[in-house]
Amino acid sequence: MEEIPRLPKTEPLQLRYYGDPVLRKRAEPVQEITDVERLLADDMLETLYTSFGIGLAATQVGILKRFIIADIGVVDDEEEFEPLKLFNPEIISVEGECVLEEGCLSIPDLRAEVKRPEQIVVNAMNIDGEDVQIEADGLLARVIQHEIDHLNGVLFIDRISGIKRQLLRDQLKIIQQAERPD
Repeated sequence: MEEIPRLPKTEPLQLRYYGDPVLRKRAEPVQEITDVERLLADDMLETLYTSFGIGLAATQVGILKRFIIADIGVVDDEEEFEPLKLFNPEIISVEGECVLEEGCLSIPDLRAEVKRPEQIVVNAMNIDGEDVQIEADGLLARVIQHEIDHLNGVLFIDRISGIKRQLLRDQLKIIQQAERPD
């Protein structure tokens, strides 16, 4: 009897937390979308869902590739949303301005108001290796910007004032020193 090939099981990846040096590194461009990247996308989505997030960058799971995922459908019941899987995303234009509270899976239990452009246009490659352009506003624009920041070694707390960051210093130290499962 011929054995049926099986796809690898999707499983959550280990999140990296504030204080991990990988979060401050710039990710490298993805040259080609292969089965390795497709499996990474599935594992990252699993990680996103088990962590109750809406966006995740590869750097947050210790992989220095320019790749993000976003699924705002988990918080926006009004609209059907297909999860985004974007390789080498680059913001090519911005418009407007909006201040909203943000959080981050890599900085648990900490939130702060962050000013970002309201609308963006992004060029990227999709999971099939095709060039795509995405126009986003509102929550989706914010999530994409937040995740692209991760690819550049920037955390949302870097976008708040020095005074506000000082006020969060003790909380950040607790997060940095927390014991995490391996």
